[in-house]
Amino acid sequence: MSPHRVMRKVAQAPIHFYRKVISPMTPPSCRFYPTCSMYALEAIEKHGAARGSWLAAKRITRCHPFNPGGYDPVPPINPDYTDAP
Repeated sequence: MSPHRVMRKVAQAPIHFYRKVISPMTPPSCRFYPTCSMYALEAIEKHGAARGSWLAAKRITRCHPFNPGGYDPVPPINPDYTDAP
C-alpha cells in the first residue's frame, strides 16, 4: 500500500468512528447534502489527506444557523494542484 493511501486511511479513521459511534447518538441536523462526514470522506479520497482535510474543515466552518445549506458537492480535482501522485 502506498504512503498516500495509508495517509488517506489514517485521515478517514476518525470520520468513520464519528459516523459509527457518535453520529447515531445525536439527532439529524445536517444543513448540507452530502453530510459533512460524507463530504469529508469523499474529499479525502478524491483530493488526498492534506487537501481533503482542508476542504472538510472549510465545509464544517460553513455549518451554522446563518447558512442556508443545500447541495454542496466536493469540488473536482484541479489538474494544476495535487498532493497525490
